[in-house]
Parts: sequence; C-alpha cells; structure tokens
Amino acid sequence: MGDANLFSDTFTLTAINAQKYDRVARLSAHTENGDTSLTLDVNTELFPCTIGDRLQILLASTLSLDGSKDDGKGWRDIGRGEASVADEYDYVCHGKIYRFEEGDDENIKVYVSFGGLLLYMEGPYKNLTPLRIDYVYLCVKK
Repeated sequence: MGDANLFSDTFTLTAINAQKYDRVARLSAHTENGDTSLTLDVNTELFPCTIGDRLQILLASTLSLDGSKDDGKGWRDIGRGEASVADEYDYVCHGKIYRFEEGDDENIKVYVSFGGLLLYMEGPYKNLTPLRIDYVYLCVKK
C-alpha cells in the first residue's frame, strides 16, 4: 500500500499576482523555516487568498483514506457519502508532475501541471525525494 502522502508542509503566502488572467492568481509562498518555496496558480473564485495566509499543502498519490491506489477510478467516481482526503481540504486539483531540475546546493525544482494551472516548488532534495513523474493530487487548506 505505501504512504500516499508524498509531500506535506505549511506555507506562508508572500505574494499574489492576479494581473494576467481573470479568476486566476499566481501565489508565491515559503515554508516557516524558509527551506522550500512554491509558486502556485489557483482559481480565485474557488479559493480566495490574501498575503499572510498560512496554507497547508499536501501532494498525494491518492485521495483514498486508507492510501489504496485509485486503480483507474478518477476523483469524480467517488460516490456520495464516501469519505476521502479531499473532504479535509478547501481546494483540490489532479495533475501531473512533469519535470525536475537540479537547483542550488542540495535543492531540486519540481514542476506540476493541473490542466494548465501550474505548481513550481523548490526545496531540499530530502523533502521532495518522494515525488516522481506521475499523477498527483494537490490538496490545499487555510
């Protein structure tokens, strides 16, 4: 079964850029200790944010509470009343990790696409090492 949670941390929102698109903003944030940073595109109608918000970010391989694989069953196939990890979060996306790059020192860069909304993370290799080029769920809550 394995651990479905690939990455989890709390970030503080430092900048919001909503100039380029309607209803989409690019958020910039960093962890409490400053070792990991992210840039994330979000739909602001669904998930409005302000600078200084603390966001809990989870990247997971499945939304099943027991960590079992989706086995081709998409997030839309979850039945009414069936509990999932998504129930605990305010904003959930499904996407694909599509690229890694080496960063400075012991850091790596991770790129994820959620149907055109992008996530870029840079942080220590030891924190981001569970991530692979594969499909993932992004779960965010304040």
